[in-house]
Amino acid sequence: MSNEQHATLSIEGMSCASCVGRVDRALTALEGVSDVSVNLASETARLKVDSPERLSEAAQRLTELGYPARAASVTLNVSSMSCASCVGRVDRALAAVPGVTEVNVNLASETATVTYLEGATDPSALAKVATDAGYPAEIAQTGGTLDRAARKEEEAQDLARRVILAAVLALPVFVMEMGSHVIPGMHALIGQTIGHQASWLIQFVLTTAVLIGPGRQFYLKGIPALLKGAPDMNSLVAVGTGAAYAYSVIATFLPNLLPDEVRAVYYEAAAVIVVLILFGRFLEARAKGRTGAAIQKLLGLQVRTARVLRNGETVELAIEELKTGDIVVVRPGERIAVDGEVTEGESHVDESMITGEPLPVAKKAGGAVTGGTVNGAGSFQFRATRVGADTTLAQIIRMVEEAQGAKLPIQGLVDKITLWFVPVVMAVAALTVLVWLVLGPDPALTLALVAGVSVLIIACPCAMGLATPTSIMVGTGRAAEMGVLFRKGDALQELTSVGVVALDKTGTVTEGRPELTDLVLAGGFDRADVLARVAAVEDRSEHPIAEAIVRAARAEGSAQFEISEFASITGYGVRAQAGGADVLVGADRLMKREGIDLGPLAEIETDLARRGRTALFAAIDGRIAAVLGVADPVKPASRAAIAALHAQGLKVAMITGDKRETAEAIAAETGIDHVVAGVLPDGKVAALDQLREGGRKIAFVGDGINDAPALAHADVGIAIGTGTDVAIESADVVLMSGDLRGVVNAFEVSKRTMTNIRQNLFWAFGYNTALIPVAAGVLYPAFGLLLSPVLAAAAMALSSVFVLTNALRLRRVKPPMDEAKAPEAPRVSALAEAAQ
Repeated sequence: MSNEQHATLSIEGMSCASCVGRVDRALTALEGVSDVSVNLASETARLKVDSPERLSEAAQRLTELGYPARAASVTLNVSSMSCASCVGRVDRALAAVPGVTEVNVNLASETATVTYLEGATDPSALAKVATDAGYPAEIAQTGGTLDRAARKEEEAQDLARRVILAAVLALPVFVMEMGSHVIPGMHALIGQTIGHQASWLIQFVLTTAVLIGPGRQFYLKGIPALLKGAPDMNSLVAVGTGAAYAYSVIATFLPNLLPDEVRAVYYEAAAVIVVLILFGRFLEARAKGRTGAAIQKLLGLQVRTARVLRNGETVELAIEELKTGDIVVVRPGERIAVDGEVTEGESHVDESMITGEPLPVAKKAGGAVTGGTVNGAGSFQFRATRVGADTTLAQIIRMVEEAQGAKLPIQGLVDKITLWFVPVVMAVAALTVLVWLVLGPDPALTLALVAGVSVLIIACPCAMGLATPTSIMVGTGRAAEMGVLFRKGDALQELTSVGVVALDKTGTVTEGRPELTDLVLAGGFDRADVLARVAAVEDRSEHPIAEAIVRAARAEGSAQFEISEFASITGYGVRAQAGGADVLVGADRLMKREGIDLGPLAEIETDLARRGRTALFAAIDGRIAAVLGVADPVKPASRAAIAALHAQGLKVAMITGDKRETAEAIAAETGIDHVVAGVLPDGKVAALDQLREGGRKIAFVGDGINDAPALAHADVGIAIGTGTDVAIESADVVLMSGDLRGVVNAFEVSKRTMTNIRQNLFWAFGYNTALIPVAAGVLYPAFGLLLSPVLAAAAMALSSVFVLTNALRLRRVKPPMDEAKAPEAPRVSALAEAAQ
């Protein structure tokens, strides 16, 4: 068949001849697939397909079989896109390439992100396809955001020069032709001096210079697109201005072809339309450059050089030369180059540009530092642990760039409409001309020309193509400045439909590190002595509760005792000799097993459990000595953040493995609506399904490895950025701060961005819907009003500028919970004081 073609897929997971056989049989069994050859050494499968769609079917079958075809992604810088129709054509051209599985074309950033099957095609081939479609493309390089910003600035400067030249040439044309409408006697003055024919000749020369000079791009791009049957915005402008110009040329040089009553020139319309559209594009280029301002700020945090210890000497190296394990020297006030671990020295580091936290963080040996943050007054050395693209800052930049290039579900409607919009507009313009010629009053030909050109000019779909991507770019950039990273762009839209926010407890609502909150003594015992002996015994245990007791003892400067005969009693507690005394530490069941009477401490233990403490008993030499309460303190901002979520109309649930009493106490303290307690790590997914009953969408917030399945299963997964890499990789949204204020900010940015997108789309579609009939002349029979092509051009340019300006308003979104302000004090500390 003519459509048959060979392709090579790169396959994962093949380890033996049996794997090869399974892959071979699976591919051969597919309809339309033949000549299958699977190679274990190169881990590839070569096959022949009868249509490009068969490759996607083959990839899906391989995934089902457990041997997925490797996929890769590339971002292309695409030029010459001017409207939503261009976006549709680039999208279709790239999507038609065999092996391409996903295409996302962004007009605002002038990029195309393509996901494809490795081996089936490559980035160079994809760039060539876009170029052949009439939109020159090149593979985006690292630092593409800065390149794009520089490119938009250069484009704006070039457009400014062309606007000025076009305006200088068009002004005399406009004054000579339209001056008589505002300056009395102007028409007669021209007739008495140079004459009207000479005036038309001067207008012809100047307008021709405008069209073949500053305005030639509309014809060089628009006419070929029209001839290919794929008209775009340039085609509309080319046909509209070309018609006005051609009519004027006939009136000037071949007047006998036109009746005297319709003999007129419209040079000013052609010239001024070009000026206005170029000016609109200049404003667009300036605004587009500003949409990526957030990324440019992040890129500005990257250090260019660093001082590194090499062979005992300090040498200054370019950041690209740094390697994992290098020892980097940081002086006071310097920006830290890469991620690492402090090996020597102490200082305070301002991490606000990454985490949003206002107070500098103390750093000493063993502490982690992040590239892009700023050192304070101290100096230190650190060992580089992440360099290049692996640093936190590089990952943040990558996340934001990916989110800014995302295509939201709402964009699907826009794409469907704009695919046929321009051809329909051209048909409407032709129909408008025909109706005016048949039904219009004299001079029908002139009125038909004016109406047809106005329809073509005013209907350019620039605003449609810019409505969604510009808001996404600015919104996600502002979110990044607030410490909210949208890893997946569609989460921006999904958040607006979420009804329930489910929170993990440990490390999300609470600090994730238990602290000793209560120590209630039995009669005859001394606090310092009991705490010192219990801590000495617990120092041998690795349990988090034991660590809390040991930290408390060290903070109080407790005495240290020698330990002997240490024994861990599984399920009960621990036992040891501490300073010659027999010490037992554990749950009430340990005391009962040893026959130790709890006395009045039993009731205190019940009260502690009711208040969310984990209670332990300590016995010394066979007598009950104390009951200790340990709790994981609620983060300072949790209560206020949950109240803010309620204010946004959201229900808040907490999912935890803790016992119900502890969970209920924390829920009561923070205002959580619903508690799911006693859940094992693999049970969080089932808990989310329970919360989904009634069709509600769920956002899950977590930070640990055991949260990864729930983050992936939720409609929107939100990871606390201070958590593990596994959790972050499973999430749709990452919060760089360590508390729930970022969740509130994420919902706020999502709501404001989607509102902004809807405003833009309403304007873009409503504008065209309302003004195309006006341009066509529906108001003429009743009011005698016919829209001038010049006014149509001004309105069209204004539409795009409005959309861009409206999107830029998102840069001023204020976080509802400003992380630069100190959060409320934790209530758990007050409860602990009351217990004491």
